[in-house]
Amino acid sequence: MSAPSAALHVVRSRPVLTWRCARPWLAISSAARGGGIGPRSWVLNATVVTDYDNPDPAAHVDEMAAELGLSGDGVGLLTAVDVRHEVTAVDGGVRASVTTGVGCPIWAAAREEAVTSWKPGTINAVCWSPVRLSEAALVNAVATVAEAKAQALLESGVAGTGTVTDATVVLCPVDGEAESYGGPRSRIGAGLARAVHAAVTAGLRVQNPRHGEDPDFA
Repeated sequence: MSAPSAALHVVRSRPVLTWRCARPWLAISSAARGGGIGPRSWVLNATVVTDYDNPDPAAHVDEMAAELGLSGDGVGLLTAVDVRHEVTAVDGGVRASVTTGVGCPIWAAAREEAVTSWKPGTINAVCWSPVRLSEAALVNAVATVAEAKAQALLESGVAGTGTVTDATVVLCPVDGEAESYGGPRSRIGAGLARAVHAAVTAGLRVQNPRHGEDPDFA
């Protein structure tokens, strides 16, 4: 079962990437729209304004999905990064499509008193496994994405493990014998980790080599 290719659209003057599935894929996601675990028929990654403050982002995604003719259950991701800067990497049959914004990176375990202020920044990862993963392996795969992302940021000199609004979706076929593991040394997790690491690393170079001096790099 081949993963769908991304298509670029413009909705209300802003770029949107979409993936339309010929039939549903099993997904796990942290997105505000379509989060959790279940079958999904599409994925959307949309550019929004830097100071985005819509109180109902899921409803906003539904509006965009309707304009684009996307039907059924799907996953919607939002970012202030221009999604035309998306980077795709493939390893071991796993594909990772990442938009990388780290204008305001954070350390995940920073002490509360050390955090005087924060602003959103977003790394969105849309990842496709060529084979079925068990629900446990899907959870493990999300952790693998986070580990690979943090490694890429550290190696690229970014002072943080991510941002406060990072979102991930990992999708796999709904049929077939399920892989039991999704960690970075598992058959699928190893390719996932390398693909995400490569995409984040390349995304940092593509968008802003100095990691955050551009005010739209969020």
